Amino acid sequence: MANELAFALINPYTIAKSRTGGVIGRFISRTGLEMVDARMFGPSAELAQSYAELLRQDPDIDPFVRNMLADYVLRCYSPDPKTGRRRRVMMLLFEGPDAIQKIKDVAGPITRNMESGETIRDTYGDFLVGDQGEIRYIEPAVFIGPTPKAVENTLKLWASFSDKDGGLVTDALELNDSADLQKTLVIIKPDNFRFPSARPGTIIDLFSRSGLRIVGAKVHRMTVAEAEEFYGPVREVLREKLKGKVAERSWKLLTEELKMELPETVKTQLGDLLGPLYGDNQFYQIVQFMTGCWGAGLLPEEKTKPGKERCLILIYAGLDAVNKIRNILGPTDPSKAQPGSVRREFGQDIMVNAAHASDSPENAVREMRIVKADQSRLKEWIAKYYS
Repeated sequence: MANELAFALINPYTIAKSRTGGVIGRFISRTGLEMVDARMFGPSAELAQSYAELLRQDPDIDPFVRNMLADYVLRCYSPDPKTGRRRRVMMLLFEGPDAIQKIKDVAGPITRNMESGETIRDTYGDFLVGDQGEIRYIEPAVFIGPTPKAVENTLKLWASFSDKDGGLVTDALELNDSADLQKTLVIIKPDNFRFPSARPGTIIDLFSRSGLRIVGAKVHRMTVAEAEEFYGPVREVLREKLKGKVAERSWKLLTEELKMELPETVKTQLGDLLGPLYGDNQFYQIVQFMTGCWGAGLLPEEKTKPGKERCLILIYAGLDAVNKIRNILGPTDPSKAQPGSVRREFGQDIMVNAAHASDSPENAVREMRIVKADQSRLKEWIAKYYS
């Protein structure tokens, strides 16, 4: 069966209530599809009106329901009428066999009996009916494309607004205007995407207790060049820090192999000689873990190709964002992390430790620039399927 492209839009209310992780975890784990991209939107009035009209004209949606959904989009996707501040909508793209039907099944229908918790809408949506059968309140939690034509029309529409309304939504309705507002970068690492699971969503759920807001998202395949620059500061630390360890081990091996005592000066020389080499080896193991490619010796043009491994990049914003995220993440070594922290729950060792987070506001700026946090391959994916 040929692959299909499918999407899900996480609604502003779902995002504001920090249910984003639960939604992402269910879509990945219950469909088995590959999440190929994510992008945050702050829909303009024009985009909200265009999408509402698209829903209103969709012949595959029951007339009563489609008008109700169109009205919902106009009300909940448009900028706040009082302040003009935008609302956050996250688009997720999925690829795989029968992707459209799988996303539809996991999202679930919009009915009066959304109570079982079986689907995303059962769990996170609401449909309240009055005594006379009138609808008092509806919250669909997510929007999807129920048919191939609906998917095509919706993706083409949102792609046309991707540059204007997508990226980092730092003027979101839920954010204050404090001068102390910080942005910080989180990378949910490749070890969480080796097979379809709820792990990425669960990690996002753990970060949600920070009270911060997600203002940007993208699925990224880090290039070797990006990894070298991103982890560049670590390289010199490793070259220097590992001198003592290499000196001790190599000195011990030589004394045992040669069956002779070697002076301490030789140990120092061994550290100076082999420490940087061992540090570089450890550095390129990090690069390989993040990209799936051994970077040492690659040609410059090879280093700029997208890597083989996927990660999810999230940008959080709020007061004291860097420290709040780092506290939930935990120390580099998972064995030293507190119970309930991301790395204690999901980390394996110092390198395979579930997630990365910027350690200072200055590094957050540097890291967001390297991975181009405001950019996305959304339009490329849509162009791949729809000319």
